[in-house]
Amino acid sequence: MSSLVPRVVLISRQTEYASLLAAHATRGQAAFFLQSRGQNIEEIEARDRIEVEAIAAAKSSIPAEWSFAQVLRDDLNRFLFFPNDIVVAIGQDGLVANLAKYLDGQPVIGVSSDPARTEGVLTPNRVQEIGRLLPAVAHQELGLQSRAMVQARLGDGVELTALNELFIGHRSHQSARYVVNYEGAEEFQSSSGMIVATGTGMTGWAKSIMTATHQILEIGPEEPRAAFFAREPWPSRISGCEISTGEIRRNTDLRVLSRINEGGVIFADGIEQDFLTFNWGVEAEISIAQKQLKMVIP
Repeated sequence: MSSLVPRVVLISRQTEYASLLAAHATRGQAAFFLQSRGQNIEEIEARDRIEVEAIAAAKSSIPAEWSFAQVLRDDLNRFLFFPNDIVVAIGQDGLVANLAKYLDGQPVIGVSSDPARTEGVLTPNRVQEIGRLLPAVAHQELGLQSRAMVQARLGDGVELTALNELFIGHRSHQSARYVVNYEGAEEFQSSSGMIVATGTGMTGWAKSIMTATHQILEIGPEEPRAAFFAREPWPSRISGCEISTGEIRRNTDLRVLSRINEGGVIFADGIEQDFLTFNWGVEAEISIAQKQLKMVIP
């Protein structure tokens, strides 16, 4: 870490209860809305209390002389991280994936606010451990797990990185047309889009694709490898499905040339609002990113 006093950046996402209040103004109106659909508000309130208590406990664990900032997930694209930041992400695993592309080597402590409701793959730590972990991270007394990331780079130099996966296709997930070039072979495809998954992402979207297609690839989260899958490629007179699955390494050449008239996008880790435009004639080079997610593990 830097010789500067560390800054803790606490990241969470808006709870379901907070979203309901924002949409319906009062608890009573939110409760009526749910009740009219056969649901009740008590369970959502209970989850909200767990989240609020976890965030309060995390704040109280920060040394008094350190700096502190709190950010919601939806504001990450407008937040400036500093080199001396220690990031504490409180929530579900997806939150860590959402923030990874905004970091540049800052250590991340993934914390599950409600261990009973999350897998804990990227949030393996508990709120009670934060007070011990923060100074240990600041003094480099803990090893960090370096998780590989994948990136898409367009011809104009614009890049987008992902911890779990990249989606390449149409923003509405309708049929996307593109030319894929992989290790010297080229094919025109029409599919529901392409997924490029890291070892971390192999337990998410890619897992469902592998289960459905029986095309199984095994990649560890720290390995500088990724896998790509064409979703439901359509074989026709002009489109093929021979290059439907493959592996990407440091020296692998994978390029995708858009043949989508309008609505073509590349987005990362499920955040569809933050995307690269991928319309007709735009070519994306897919590779293993130099950037890695530095995770604090128990």
